[in-house]
Amino acid sequence: MKNVPNRACSASSKTATGCISAHLVLFEWRRGPRIPEEIEDQESLFPTDQIIPFGPAEALLAADLYRKLKRARGREHDIAIAACAIAHDARLWTLNPTDFKDIPKLTLV
Repeated sequence: MKNVPNRACSASSKTATGCISAHLVLFEWRRGPRIPEEIEDQESLFPTDQIIPFGPAEALLAADLYRKLKRARGREHDIAIAACAIAHDARLWTLNPTDFKDIPKLTLV
């Protein structure tokens, strides 16, 4: 495994594998150029068929977080990813913890 997806895992003890991912994370990861081995690694770590949706509850929570944060502009994806983790009572694993440190009720791994 050469690369681990950035912001790839919201770790939760509620899942069999211990890791879940959100649609927005999949979008961020797959929008870049990926070689077949990276796609295989992503599928083994975070299977596409187990990804949690970004639905109405997550959208409303993200909008609420956006309004409450002092520097939200330009961070829409990160805020939406954080909302998914919060809505699903999950901890967020990220290579960029400073991007998330000011988000209330979010637990980082």
